[in-house]
Amino acid sequence: MRDMLKIVLGNIFITLAYAFITVPNEIINGGVTSFSLILEAVFSIDIRVIVNIVTIILLLICLIFLGKEYFYKSIISSICYVIFFNFFYSLSINININVYIGIVIAAIMVGIGYYFCIIAKSTTVSFDIVAIILNKNNKKFDIAISMRYTNIVIILLGLLNYGVESIILGIIFTIIQSYVLRYLLNREKNVNSEVVEILE
Repeated sequence: MRDMLKIVLGNIFITLAYAFITVPNEIINGGVTSFSLILEAVFSIDIRVIVNIVTIILLLICLIFLGKEYFYKSIISSICYVIFFNFFYSLSINININVYIGIVIAAIMVGIGYYFCIIAKSTTVSFDIVAIILNKNNKKFDIAISMRYTNIVIILLGLLNYGVESIILGIIFTIIQSYVLRYLLNREKNVNSEVVEILE
């Protein structure tokens, strides 16, 4: 039950940031949606079709490499994302904020959101799945850093579609978000280590 609450809370943080800040300001931040927008421009296929295909592929990868627990929780996370994002976005709340301040706020919120999902052994059904798989097989692969570079690669692929300014903003967003996520995951790891030492 605690894990479910973490997944719900994580998706609330993420979707609030996307619905009120990143999407209205057209901030590209990597992930499935940005990747799908790039493929749409290249292959002229409806973005909804691409998003669905990529999501299904990522869920299958999740099931194969991370197991049933991650798979089921990731489905719940995906449902939460769709419900919360559609709800928040439908409110059409226009937040007048400096784009750079907006990036910092949104990146912090998304970093916190990812943190709650990951510690609940869930994914957001995005390319965080790849980062978690790499970390599972080799702890030298830091989840947050792997996510950072994956997102930056996707952002750079969109250079022709979005222009230099959007790409720079996206990279700034990704760096801040991954820093927040890494800080929180390391803090969680240290707390758990201290608890184990006390119990021993």
